[in-house]
Amino acid sequence: MDKDRVFFFDTTLRDGEQSPGCSMYMAEKLRMARQLEILGVDVIEAGFAVASDGDFTSVEQIARVVRGPRIASLARAKSEDIITAARALEHAGRSRIHIFLASSDIHLEYKLKISREQALEQADQSVRLARSYVDDVEFSPEDATRTDPDFLCKIVQVAVDAGATVINLPDTVGYTVPLEYAELFRMLIERVRDIDKVMLSCHCHNDLGMGVANSLAAIEAGARQVECTINGIGERAGNSALEEIAAAMHVRHDRLPYRHALALNQLYPTSQLLSEIIGFKPSPNKAVVGSNAFSHEAGIHQHGVLSNPLCYEIMTPALVGVPANRMVLGKHSGRHALGHRLEELGFTLDVHEMEVAYSRFIEVADRKKSVYDQDLIAIVHMHLRQVPAAEQRSASTIASSQA
Repeated sequence: MDKDRVFFFDTTLRDGEQSPGCSMYMAEKLRMARQLEILGVDVIEAGFAVASDGDFTSVEQIARVVRGPRIASLARAKSEDIITAARALEHAGRSRIHIFLASSDIHLEYKLKISREQALEQADQSVRLARSYVDDVEFSPEDATRTDPDFLCKIVQVAVDAGATVINLPDTVGYTVPLEYAELFRMLIERVRDIDKVMLSCHCHNDLGMGVANSLAAIEAGARQVECTINGIGERAGNSALEEIAAAMHVRHDRLPYRHALALNQLYPTSQLLSEIIGFKPSPNKAVVGSNAFSHEAGIHQHGVLSNPLCYEIMTPALVGVPANRMVLGKHSGRHALGHRLEELGFTLDVHEMEVAYSRFIEVADRKKSVYDQDLIAIVHMHLRQVPAAEQRSASTIASSQA
């Protein structure tokens, strides 16, 4: 196994779609899956085949059409789920059955109402059954981060011995913190026999806002698959955001020296497509793909960015597929940003005119949240009586033709 390679497992179409308001029709799922293929994800979790006829059809169609990534279907540790997942994946170029079974005492007692011994038996039987259908089986002890460490090692050992090829440790309720999560992976590496023969995976939720930090900690501790979603969509506070993990690995390659297959310039287009499909965009201040991620209003920041973008941008907009950074003119903007935008509009002002324009600009900005181009043009016409050079040339042409 390549120790420097991180595999991206995208669960936008499964875990992400479970978020309220994020459900998709089959055609939309297929469209999204094709874009994920262009993005370069390694695994697409296409759905939970047994959940409904619609989910089965979505998994089946994606498995037929999308040939680059490995296609996965989720399944409980039940024969019906596993057989249904295998049927849905029958036409995939490369397939995976992803089995989950709760391992924490609170889940075993109150949700599944089974003992630890019964859970171990189910883990063994389900993984063996799945391996009879496909050669790639992922096992997830659900709520791993709240599971007794000794029992976690036991159930993982059972899954490895039964033939699991990927062991995933889900932080199902977003409970863990980075150092603690990293220690879980190190514990498995030390205590589980033949763990070096399987791929370790992380799956983090964002309930405490640490999904991405936890995922990166897991990678540093030995996980080589990271499960995430576009825009961080998912149940409750969402999942780890794929674009944030990818950007962090690029910008801080000095601390995260890992390779992957993603086309980073497809991050923003993929985010935009998902927003179009589900009908809402990420928060404006969302890292990497939010509308304000490359926007600047503070005067000092605008001056720095105009002088050298690296002053306030740790990555270029083009890196992630954003068309360009955006200067937002408001009451925090300075003379440099105002002058730059006026020049783009065709106005060249001397020092005195710039002071007049800036004074009027601040007056407008104090009354409005944002100042638009038409406001700037009005300021110049009303207070400086200037006409842009382009308009002057146009007026001269018209006058000459009339003569």
